[in-house]
Amino acid sequence: MSQTIEFVDQTLRDGQQSLWGCRMRSHQAEAALPHIDRTGFDVVDLTGPGMFTVLLRQFRDNPWTSTDFLVQRLRNTECRASFRSRNIMGFGFTPDSIMDLWIRTQVKHGIQSFWLYDCLYDLPTMLRVTTVVHEAGAIPVPSIMYGLTDVHDDAFFVERAAKMALWPGVKSLYIEDAAGVLTPERAATLLPAIRAATGSVKLELHCHNTTGLAQHNYVEGLKAGFTSLHTASRPMANGPSLPSTEGMLPILERMGLEHRLDTNQFEPVAQNFIWAAGDAGFAPGQMAEFDPRIYDHQVPGGMTGTLKNQLAQHGMGHRFDEVLAEIPRVRRELGEPIMATPFSQFVGVQAVLNMLARERYDLVPDEVIQYALGHYGPVPRPIDPEVYDKIMASPRAEHFRSWIQPQPSLAEVRSRFRAGIPDEELLLRLMTSDREVDDMLTKGSIPVDPRRRSDVILQHVSSLVADPGTSSSISVSSPGMSVSLSRRPPAPAASPAAPNAS
Repeated sequence: MSQTIEFVDQTLRDGQQSLWGCRMRSHQAEAALPHIDRTGFDVVDLTGPGMFTVLLRQFRDNPWTSTDFLVQRLRNTECRASFRSRNIMGFGFTPDSIMDLWIRTQVKHGIQSFWLYDCLYDLPTMLRVTTVVHEAGAIPVPSIMYGLTDVHDDAFFVERAAKMALWPGVKSLYIEDAAGVLTPERAATLLPAIRAATGSVKLELHCHNTTGLAQHNYVEGLKAGFTSLHTASRPMANGPSLPSTEGMLPILERMGLEHRLDTNQFEPVAQNFIWAAGDAGFAPGQMAEFDPRIYDHQVPGGMTGTLKNQLAQHGMGHRFDEVLAEIPRVRRELGEPIMATPFSQFVGVQAVLNMLARERYDLVPDEVIQYALGHYGPVPRPIDPEVYDKIMASPRAEHFRSWIQPQPSLAEVRSRFRAGIPDEELLLRLMTSDREVDDMLTKGSIPVDPRRRSDVILQHVSSLVADPGTSSSISVSSPGMSVSLSRRPPAPAASPAAPNAS
């Protein structure tokens, strides 16, 4: 009997995060949701702290309302959220009491599983939040975040995967290549070794298609015994995103593997996101041209667009290639952290500052100082001694030498806000600012799909009814709604009365 492969849909989370920078609003997904729910995905990855922040700051949309909107339309599919084990607020540190509240509140809003990660592999912290997820009634999915460095060999990843597989409530592990730098040759050694070390725990594979090799890595994963693949609808796939669901099915067929997906649902989902991309001002996903520099700088796909935009905003767009050349040097000097949030941002920002300053490392952000001091977790390898000395010579370094992360209780955090504040609002105020949350609350409800608005339907109907043409019927349809009208044939004219005989 052939193996059945499960799929985790990333259209609504990492697909749009990679291609749109977390700027998908709930109404732009609305028409696709019933079809996604009927497709037969094992899991739909839905949201995370970054999406919450962007929705609130960019659009003043209430992220909790948006989450509810999505979850309520995916009733037949497990919904998943993500978070970094130490943080839900920017790149700083979140107290344990707030991390726990975030998890419990997400579960209250219908999130059934969480993938959680830490690129420095602070395993005690990861284990703590894994236990919190499990005790909250959700499924924890710890992540092995891949990096191409001299530090992270196969044995490094295998040792940590074996430990994670034994943690409370863990039913699956998630292996991610955020930068898209895993090659099929490395996958052929790494993935079988992880499979051999993790017993019967289900293994999920999540590879970004930045170099066009993700599908080939998926083939190696399938051969190694991985049974769950992360993909996205074609308009939200490829390039810095993940492989398309549509494109993986012929590969499964050729390998003699089966799936449970209803392929009839693919086209309406794709059509919706072609429309949504245009509505949001983005191009649909497409295969990326191969650029060998990715193996040096290892900048995740989603960060590449952000970096370009930020440089352009400061009149430095023409220096993008210089930044890419500086990033590998900084990454090596800082001990080769795996290039995913937040460490890819730390490296990228430091590279830009090195270009602007009179001397390299004259300007050092607080986060890089705290990273160097081990506040974010164990540094993969010792930082270059000369660079470390420059970082520690920063005026802010002395402040952080004796810094210990505050761990206020939930009651202590609440005391800073008005009495009776809901958990949801408390979390948003901690993640953003009082002014931004006040603006969101003033704005009110989240928008609806403009194609569904009754005034738009009525406008179409009115214009057709007023048409003096000879049409006997009209039909107007939009996602989830249709109107059909028929003209009654005119009554036959009365026959002239016959003259009275006299």
